Amino acid sequence: MKHFAVIGGGITGITTAYALLKRGHQVTVYEGHRYAAMETSYANGGQLSASNAEVWNSLPTVIKGLKWMFKKDAPLLVNPLPNWHKLSWFTEFLAAIPQHADNTTATARMAIAAREHLFNWADEEGIQFDLKQRGILHIYRDKQGFETAGKISRLLAAGGLERRAVTPEEMQAIEPALQGQYYGGYYTESDATGDIHLYTLGLAAACEKRGGVIRYQQQVEHLLADAEQVRIISRDASGQSEELTYDSVVICAGTASRALAAQVGDRLNIYPVKGYSITVALKDETSRSSAPHVSLLDEASKLVSSRLGDNRLRVAGTAEFNGYNRDIRADRIRPLVDWVQTCFPQISTEDITPWAGLRPMMPDMMPRVARGKCPSVYYNTGHGHLGWTLGAATAEMLADLVGE
Repeated sequence: MKHFAVIGGGITGITTAYALLKRGHQVTVYEGHRYAAMETSYANGGQLSASNAEVWNSLPTVIKGLKWMFKKDAPLLVNPLPNWHKLSWFTEFLAAIPQHADNTTATARMAIAAREHLFNWADEEGIQFDLKQRGILHIYRDKQGFETAGKISRLLAAGGLERRAVTPEEMQAIEPALQGQYYGGYYTESDATGDIHLYTLGLAAACEKRGGVIRYQQQVEHLLADAEQVRIISRDASGQSEELTYDSVVICAGTASRALAAQVGDRLNIYPVKGYSITVALKDETSRSSAPHVSLLDEASKLVSSRLGDNRLRVAGTAEFNGYNRDIRADRIRPLVDWVQTCFPQISTEDITPWAGLRPMMPDMMPRVARGKCPSVYYNTGHGHLGWTLGAATAEMLADLVGE
C-alpha cells in the first residue's frame, strides 16, 4: 500500500481521502484553512441532484449567455474583458458542444452512483448533515422550457435516472408552499438535499479516526514529482516552511488545481466560475411553516432551493465568469432574495447570510479523474457546480484507478 498526499480539504479531497483509506492506503490531506470545507464546499445549493446533470455545452446556453452579457442580475454573467485563460476555456467549451448528449448521460450515471456511496458512508460513520430525501422539483414557467426539459429527461433516462412530468396541480401537491403560476414541472423522487459543509466535516473526522492525517493551515507552495515519489513544500500559518515526501499525490484543490498541475507538467484548463447563495434564517413560525421542504430548481432564473433542517433555507445559483474574484456583489445577491419573496412571500428575509464561491469548471463540464504525465500524480478535480452531487463517485473512481 502507498502513502498518498491529497491536496484539498473540500468535499472532493475528503471523499478521496476516505475512499483511499478504506482501501488500506496511508493518507495525508493538505488544507489551507483551519477546518475542512471552508471554500466552495461551504454554502452551496445543497442539492444532490442527478436531475441537474445536464452539461452546459449547448447552443441555447451560448445564445442566452450572449443576451445576458451586459445584464448585471442575469443568471449567467461574463466579464467581457479578454484574457488568454478565459478565451482558451470558451474555445474548448464550444468545441465540446457535440458531446452534450453523451456527457449529460454520463454525468447522470455518475450522480446516481455517487449518492449510494455518500449515503452508505454517512450511515457507516454516523454523519448527520440535514439530509432530506424528498426529491427535487424542477419548475417551468412556459411551454418552451417545459418541452426542452422533456428532451433532457430522455438523456437523463439513458443514464438510469427516473423523473416524471407533473402538472401545476401535482406541483402544488408535491410542494404546497410554492406560490405563483407555472406551466408544469418535472419531479425526481430519488434526488435529495443536505448540508455539504456538515457532511464534509463529519467525513473528515471519520478519516482521522481511520488513521488519516489532515494538515490544516498548510498552503502548498511547491509540488515536485518524479516516477518514484512526490515532494510537497508547504507553509503554515506562522510562515514556517516544511518539505515532506510521499509515494503519490492526488490533486483535489478546486480552482487551485490548474496552477498545481502546471508545476508537474500537466495542463488542466479549469476556470473559476463564481456562484452565489443566501442562507435564510427561518426564525419565526410563519417563516418555518411557509418555507418549502421539497427542493426546487427554477429553470427560468437558474436558482435552486434546499431546506436545511427546520430553521434554514438555502437559495443558490447564478454563474459569473470573472476570474478569481471572490467579492460578494449586492446586484448578484438581490435576485436570490427577490426569488424568495416572490415564490414564498410569507418568509421573512430580514436575516440572510450571503456567500460566494468559485466552482472549478472544465470546458466540457466533466470532472477530471486521471493520472498525470508523471506516474506519481493523480487528479480528482474540476467538478464545477456538481461537486456535492458527484464527489463520492469520483472518489471511488480515483481509488479504483490508483489500484490498477
